[in-house]
Amino acid sequence: MKTTKTVVITIIIEIVIFVAFIFSGFYNVSALHPDPGIVQWVFSTTSDRSVEHHAKNIKMPNLNDSTMVAHGFDHYNEMCVGCHGAPGVKRGEGGKGLFPKPPDLTESAKEMPPKELFWIVKNGIKSTGMPAFGKTHSNKKIDYIIAFMEKMKTMSPQQYAQMKKQVGEHHDEDGD
Repeated sequence: MKTTKTVVITIIIEIVIFVAFIFSGFYNVSALHPDPGIVQWVFSTTSDRSVEHHAKNIKMPNLNDSTMVAHGFDHYNEMCVGCHGAPGVKRGEGGKGLFPKPPDLTESAKEMPPKELFWIVKNGIKSTGMPAFGKTHSNKKIDYIIAFMEKMKTMSPQQYAQMKKQVGEHHDEDGD
């Protein structure tokens, strides 16, 4: 009985200390001051496992269609390059000021299956600056973006520049 009482008191004290920490303002939430390593690990691991879990049953269409890739390029070039960059294109000023730093998708997308990329683009990631495009884009348009991202995995800077020139000439507002 005494052990149970000690455990309960210990838990209450820990909760009080945690709440006091939250209200103290001591923790620096500035994007200029990175989180301690353990905090980064907790958030990164939680995010990775959440995406894997929620994306596991997503069925993707054939992403090799050149029309899908072209429409996806248009959306990616318009909405994603500023934060994530592209082959031969560095991220913009806004992307440089975010913490956690947005991944360079020319590299990190190579490690992710399309269904996980789809889930992230559609749902966003809390507290990272990654918006949920599922509020503004149909699944079909998100498929286009993923089709382009799959193509981008092997794209050179010259190929990206060429595609920008070609797609810019045939821009389709709706992308459908």
